[in-house]
Amino acid sequence: MTNMVILFTGAELLVNQLLFPAQDDQKSNPNVFVVGSTLQRLLNGAEDVGLFKEFQDGTMRGFTYANRESFKDFNGDGEGFLSDAECQYIIKHGLDTLRAKNEQHVPGYPKLKLYPGKSVVRRLQSKGVLIQYFPLHNKEDLKRLSFSWYKKFKLSFQPLDDIRHYFGEGLALYFGFLEYFTFALVPMALIGIPYYLFDWEDYDKYVLFAVFNLVWSTVFLEVWKRCSATLAYGWGTLSRKKAFEEPRAGFHGALGFNPVTGREEPVYPSSKRQLRIYLVSVPFVLLCLYLSFYVMMVYFDMEFWAINTYHENPNIATSILLFVPSIIYAVVIEIMNLLYRCAAEFLTDWGESFFLIIGCFVCFQFNFVNCFASLFYIAFVMQNMVLLRQSLATLLITSQILNQVMEAFLPYWLQRRRNKKVHKRMRRLMGDKELPLLGQVQLETEMNTYLGTFDDYLEQFLLFGYVSLFSCVYPLAAVLVVLNNITEVYSDAFKMCHVFKRPFSEPAANIGVWQLAFETMSIIAVVTNCALIGLSPQVKAYFPESDTQLILIVVAIEHVLLAFKFILAFVIPDVPKHIQVKLAKLDFDSLEALKKRVSTHLHMSLTCFLIIK
Repeated sequence: MTNMVILFTGAELLVNQLLFPAQDDQKSNPNVFVVGSTLQRLLNGAEDVGLFKEFQDGTMRGFTYANRESFKDFNGDGEGFLSDAECQYIIKHGLDTLRAKNEQHVPGYPKLKLYPGKSVVRRLQSKGVLIQYFPLHNKEDLKRLSFSWYKKFKLSFQPLDDIRHYFGEGLALYFGFLEYFTFALVPMALIGIPYYLFDWEDYDKYVLFAVFNLVWSTVFLEVWKRCSATLAYGWGTLSRKKAFEEPRAGFHGALGFNPVTGREEPVYPSSKRQLRIYLVSVPFVLLCLYLSFYVMMVYFDMEFWAINTYHENPNIATSILLFVPSIIYAVVIEIMNLLYRCAAEFLTDWGESFFLIIGCFVCFQFNFVNCFASLFYIAFVMQNMVLLRQSLATLLITSQILNQVMEAFLPYWLQRRRNKKVHKRMRRLMGDKELPLLGQVQLETEMNTYLGTFDDYLEQFLLFGYVSLFSCVYPLAAVLVVLNNITEVYSDAFKMCHVFKRPFSEPAANIGVWQLAFETMSIIAVVTNCALIGLSPQVKAYFPESDTQLILIVVAIEHVLLAFKFILAFVIPDVPKHIQVKLAKLDFDSLEALKKRVSTHLHMSLTCFLIIK
């Protein structure tokens, strides 16, 4: 069986096969194809996938080939009208929607059976016929993007439009959120520095910082919704309808008819879905949560042992030993989080799109328990603020160091080693011949595959939790997160441009399920900070004889703050007013166009009737 590697540039008009020279260390040479599309096919595909582009009047409208001349920036035959990312998406959409119907096997592979509704590309990948496919980097565009993005250290906004043009809306929205989150942390960091310098040992005064935490976490998310809507509208994804998209390539099932669209597409029985949830997913989640709590209790045993050792023999060695359990626990957390990510991917690949939600839920649950359960136990069971500060600082610093090493330095070092090996192999095989495309294909084939923004958002989600939940007892948490995110912008930008294969673009109107995750964390932050205020000796001094009264007052305040949070979320529109007006105008124009078509059709019918008479 011949192995194949398929690569897509999104700009070629022909399908060309690249011939690799014979290599001694390989049994057979891979068949490499550079596949593109004609401009006409791309423009028709833009209409099929429902791309929104800017109209002559400044509004964003669904692109149609018939009205192409009415769209802004459409000149001549439309060359340059679609971005590189949009071209990639159109090509990949055509591949993902290629499903078997009546075919019994893959042409040329009689032993490779096909079943109705099965994704052909997915079948080829699972059987090893198709090794990998990805879009090639555009060297000139990448050079310009790199120069404006990360090659010069500057305190300015990121070129989000350029990132979106090259990588697509999904990745551009992540970097937009990362930038917004970093700037939003600056006020808290500026307050935290003097608070740390002057009131560090006075834990009674963390009440004011906790109150500021409550307000900040609420306003932060509500303003981001508006920023996200503004970006998504300008990129044409806010109005795009996703309800009737094709099922993802990994979804499998017998072919059936969608009662809404009338199209033939794979369906999966609801009974089997429920069995998978209750007999596999739920027990697996409970087992992993049990392991998380067990590891946490082992950590506490280590912590108590280190504290007792220090009290018995206080010296430099035992003082350093105090930090060892937290460091070990932080490393174990990162390892377990990696395993949980694999579990989420398995649940997604195993089932349908519903299991993607289950997989995300599993990861949220695991990571929340791993990273914050010990802090909650220290804060509200042990009520030891000194240990809470120490544990929070150790977990935060250790996790950031590990993330930088695993996400930036290690991939960069490994990629440099691979590049050197590829260059040596190409020089040995090609000699003095100049084959830049073949060399680029060989280099990018060896690059790591970018697995999506899940891990990137997860890291920011955990950092947001550290800041919003417990930073009142460690005011430098916001400062550390700001420094981490500044380096994260540059390291992630470098990785996307030079370490990872260029990913296919994914249209996105918002940050998806992560918005709900962050909002849930902000609600937990309200409860946590109110509880920390209630535990403050400064507040307890006002209720020396009645703990019940203190608890009732804290709960009442917590309910008032939650009500204020929900009222604020209701009062602040998710979409700015000027964008609401443009969306309403689009709906009105669509309704008027529909009325006109119905009126024209009715007039033609009456005319035909009169002629017959």
